[in-house]
Order: sequence, then structure tokens, then C-alpha cells
Amino acid sequence: MRRIVSVSLGSSSGDKRCEAEYLGEHFSLERIGTNGDLDRAIRMIGELSGRVEVIGLGGIDLYLVAAGRRYTVRDALRMARAAGDTPVVDGSALKATWEPEVVRTLVTSGRLHPSLASGRLEDLKVLLPSAVDRFGVAETFAALGADVIFGDLIFALGVPVRINRVWQLSALARTLLPLLCRLPFRLIYPTGDKQDTTTPRYASLFRWADVIAGDKHFVRRFMPATNGREGALRGKTLLTNTVRRSDVEEFRARGLSRLITTTPVLEGETLGTNAMQGVIVSLLGKRPEHIADAEYIDMARRIGWEPWVVDIA
Repeated sequence: MRRIVSVSLGSSSGDKRCEAEYLGEHFSLERIGTNGDLDRAIRMIGELSGRVEVIGLGGIDLYLVAAGRRYTVRDALRMARAAGDTPVVDGSALKATWEPEVVRTLVTSGRLHPSLASGRLEDLKVLLPSAVDRFGVAETFAALGADVIFGDLIFALGVPVRINRVWQLSALARTLLPLLCRLPFRLIYPTGDKQDTTTPRYASLFRWADVIAGDKHFVRRFMPATNGREGALRGKTLLTNTVRRSDVEEFRARGLSRLITTTPVLEGETLGTNAMQGVIVSLLGKRPEHIADAEYIDMARRIGWEPWVVDIA
């Protein structure tokens, strides 16, 4: 049994363990939340070192990949170093390779949004509250002709400036990421019990969008309330990952029409991209730094991964 463990800075309420078989190999996949306790996460990773196939970093990015550059998050590097010789993944490779492929597949098949004609994105409005975390997805939507808003300045920094062009997002990444990656990660992303709370903001942007894409915890933190004029997610698609059954019910209560995850469903839920990247790293038998982008796509196709598309309204 190949064991992949994701050690997350997120809430323990999202913990999950399951088994799966890929290409004849049996896997134990586990997510363990440390409720925002960085030191505890580092200790746990040290204890797992040498005892598991791959360690995933959850609730944090080791690398932010944007505009052809890779930026290292300082807190995540502390976690990764605790793993010793055990391979460490953070999901960034799948975000940069597999997730753009999923977007293209959803568009050409017409499954992205109920109103979408096959292969056409004219007039489709897409909101990415945090595009630098999903730069490949952001680039893909823009290249396919969608009307996009990259909400990084608005949602992450509270600066009321919309970004609508990839070159603007690239300039922002080059300017801010070297600084932001040195800050305590809890200041720029919800960790621990903050992942279980919602503070509705910027409801007009959610109402504007047909498709909301990106990290579930970041979207959930700001999404509109259940009731009232600002609670309208009806008719909208959420493209995300790391979904639990409770999330499906919460999105249903908010009127969401379609939920799509970029990795396949496992026992009615999905694991983070870091754990699923760990599966591919294990199957390829290589260090993550030695794996080419095309190898991730090829292996995901060999395994037969498909996005999970659920109409929940």
C-alpha cells in the first residue's frame, strides 16, 4: 500500500482518509489538518519522514508559479525541509499543468456552465478571487476569450482595483509576490478555524460572475450570505477543488447551480491537489523536481482522471 499524507495548516474538520487504486497500485490517501499550527505541522512532517511515499503540503503553497517565474513561500519551505529525503509536493504542478487542461476540456464539451455553447466563451463572465494561486487557469480563461476579473488586489489586499488582463496580473505578481511570500502565510490566506468561517464581502462581484474559479477556502471566506439580495449564487458554476459533503450542502443552500472539481471524486469528496500530485509522483517514481510538465498531464490521462461535475441546484 502506497501511503500519501497531506499535512495541512487548515482546519481538522476537513480531515479525510480513503483508499484508491491507480494503474494496479493501491494507495492510502490521508489529509490531516493542524488548525493553523505551523510548528505542529513541521513536527508532524518530521515524524512522517521516511515512513510514507510522499508528503503533501496542504492549506499552503510551497511555490506560487506566475508569468513563467516561481516564487517560494517561506513558511512552506520550513515545512518542506522537515521532510528530509521524503518527496514533498504542494499541488502547484497540477495547478500549472492539469487544471488548465481541465478548463479546456470543460469548455469544449460544454460542461463548464449550463448556458455555454460548446467551445464558445463569448460573454461568459469569470471571477478568480485569487488568480496568482491558479495562474494557469487564469491564463487559460483569458486565452479562450472569457470576460475575466482577477480579484487578487480586491480580495487579498482590500484594494478596490479590478484586474482584467493577464499582463496586469503578471506585473502584479512580479511586484508583490517576492514580498508576500516572506510574510507569515496566515496573513494572506485563511488557515485553521478561519477556513470554517465566512465573512461575506464584494457581493457585487459574485453576482456579476457566471463562473467562480479558484481555491475553495478563499471563495468560501467571502461568498455571499444564504439569504437576501446578496445571497444569489443561483445559475452560477464554481470550479474548485478539495470539496467535502458539507461543502456541497452549503453551496446548495446558497443556490449554486453547478459544482466542478478539477480532480476526481473519492467517496463523494475530493482531496487537495497536493495529495493528488503525490499520487502521480509516486507512480512515476521520480523526485518532483525531475518531473516535466507533460508527464503530469500524460499520467493523469493514463489514470483516467476526469473532473467531477455536479448539478446541485
